[in-house]
Amino acid sequence: MRIISGKYKSRRFDVPKSFKARPTTDFAKENLFNVIGNLIDLEDIVALDLFSGTGSISFELLSRGCKEVICIEKDAAHYTFIKKVKAELKADNLYPLKTDVFKYLESGLQTFDFIFADPPYALKNLSLIPELVLSKALLNPEGIFVMEHPKEYDFSQLPGFIQKRVYGAVNFSIFRKKD
Repeated sequence: MRIISGKYKSRRFDVPKSFKARPTTDFAKENLFNVIGNLIDLEDIVALDLFSGTGSISFELLSRGCKEVICIEKDAAHYTFIKKVKAELKADNLYPLKTDVFKYLESGLQTFDFIFADPPYALKNLSLIPELVLSKALLNPEGIFVMEHPKEYDFSQLPGFIQKRVYGAVNFSIFRKKD
């Protein structure tokens, strides 16, 4: 796993081969952050990373100046890895939580400027995630939600959908909350 840009640029972390998580490829991540950078200023925002896996997106967000990132990961080994990298980077503004994403979303305790979700592609309830995020008032006004998903899914009919980006086998649907 490599951090592409920002204060932690070029830092690499070896992800254990036993991990089930498939980190977003560098190519897809770099292109996605170019798109996001044209939609929202990442500096000093509060972000949420759902299904964090290796924490790759969380660390990229922090590196690019996010004020605070909360990352949600249920798998114990992945959660431990995220905490290890957090300690190595001395990233005190990263708040990893070991919990189920759906339970966290139901709590709706906080709002965010940016939300990213990269669920396991085989997740049974994957199709429900965008509606759940968008209906829970989790996004601040003008906030951005990005959902990584397999090509079989089309979320273009949902409210707030603004674009879909495809980078190889990686698909991103992007939503913006309007007042």
